[in-house]
Amino acid sequence: MTNKVFIATSLDGYIADKDNKIDWLHQLPNPDGDDFGFDAFIAGIDALLMGRNTFEMVLSFGVEWPYSKPVFVLSNSLTHVPKGYEGKVFLVNGELQKIVKNLAELGYHNLYIDGGKTIQSFLKEDLVDEMILTRIPVLLGGGYPLFGDLPEPLGFKLLASKKYIDKVVQNHYIRDR
Repeated sequence: MTNKVFIATSLDGYIADKDNKIDWLHQLPNPDGDDFGFDAFIAGIDALLMGRNTFEMVLSFGVEWPYSKPVFVLSNSLTHVPKGYEGKVFLVNGELQKIVKNLAELGYHNLYIDGGKTIQSFLKEDLVDEMILTRIPVLLGGGYPLFGDLPEPLGFKLLASKKYIDKVVQNHYIRDR
């Protein structure tokens, strides 16, 4: 089982601004529509596991469902999948270790972990194996941070670093166990 994070942050480490918006992610000129390696990343995963807030944010975009892989939404409050997303979205809850084990038993061995609280929860339990962090050159000065408190430090090794559109740096890390 490999749990992977692919996410963008501001230079000061925020994934959403003070109003919980992510508009700043799209303010850089990207005339060629570079996906910053996202399509290649998605090709290597079996399923997504995201938090309820992230799921609701994706729904709020008002676009066609962007994922071709199964999406598992971690939520203690959702009781049903919204109409039109049956067979694409599945609700899960409980202990993360058990969720990951159950998904592996179903054949999902490469998970994309998405959403601030979900990523923080996975890190607290040392369940993140890889992180691809894309730094957007903006200082937000506050908002929702990617990282939170940890019971102990977690070491990672840098696998690669890449520059996109002459403004964005993406670092690929693996857990150093």
